[in-house]
Amino acid sequence: MNNTTAVSFEAVCRYFGEVKAVDKVSLSVKDGEFFSMLGPSGSGKTTCLRLIAGFDRPTAGHILLYGQDVSSLPPYERDVNTVFQDYALFPHMTVGENIAYGLMIKKVPKPERQKRVDEMLDLVRLPGLAHRKPGQLSGGQRQRVALARALINNPKVLLLDEPLGALDLKLRQQMQIELKTIQKRVGITFIYVTHDQEEALTMSDRIAVFNLGNVEQVGTPTDIYEHPTTLFAAGFVGVSNLIHGELAQRITGERKSFSIRPEKIRLASVNETPDSDTYSTIGTVRDVIYLGIFTRYLVDLDGGGDLVVVQQNLETTSMDVLSAKGQRVRLIWSCDHIRYLEA
Repeated sequence: MNNTTAVSFEAVCRYFGEVKAVDKVSLSVKDGEFFSMLGPSGSGKTTCLRLIAGFDRPTAGHILLYGQDVSSLPPYERDVNTVFQDYALFPHMTVGENIAYGLMIKKVPKPERQKRVDEMLDLVRLPGLAHRKPGQLSGGQRQRVALARALINNPKVLLLDEPLGALDLKLRQQMQIELKTIQKRVGITFIYVTHDQEEALTMSDRIAVFNLGNVEQVGTPTDIYEHPTTLFAAGFVGVSNLIHGELAQRITGERKSFSIRPEKIRLASVNETPDSDTYSTIGTVRDVIYLGIFTRYLVDLDGGGDLVVVQQNLETTSMDVLSAKGQRVRLIWSCDHIRYLEA
């Protein structure tokens, strides 16, 4: 990855009548970066991907691809390729023919096409499957074929529209690691659209968090998770306790909104005296959810409000943790772990 800008949005808008699908979005993606657009349905992330691909055009603003304004160029004049969630493979063609399709359109000679197809099959770990039909492959294998087909033309930017959404959890987690490995090997800029926070945190060099057509925050996975800057970013990426108003006043002495991650909070005896560099509050454990690796506690606070606490099960059993239900506890966390938030 270098400092060259691969894709740049300059105050880009896309309106559908009164609906502002994308509203004055400005951001830049570096060459060779794995960049994720993360957000819920209707947040504008997929519209941005379609604008980069040329499937849609901005109402206002400019989209630059390596410094060239491509806002009004058709898709075939942009050096980008797209991988879709539904694979979009030709069922009547073999795997090899599907992968080679782009080269065939460009009239690349057959020996060169075959060589490139074999290279792509090795890259996506599907050697020897060139003669199979897509219907004979698993979902994960079909997604790899779609990836190989998109990469064989060596696009400058690869766009991925929720490509793992149709896969089961274990295969999705496996493919997350494989996608990142492939991206590092080919060195191409990947722009990845997802609503799955784990996917974005696992694979991305940087993430743009989208909400209601706007970008809430851009940063590395660590920045986004550990240092959210808005209430939406804190609540959408991972699990976070969002504290404001009277409850914030009781805990910190001021009404400024803040977030605290559940794993940063420690359950302690109500009689424990907290250190001066910590915040604490007292409550009653309302519910205990044992999840194997960790346990989630829901604690009702004295005076109103509640907090979620997560603790790893290092030496405890399910019977140990379930016995905490109904107990009075003190919740303690470091002052350094709270994040003050914008609305």
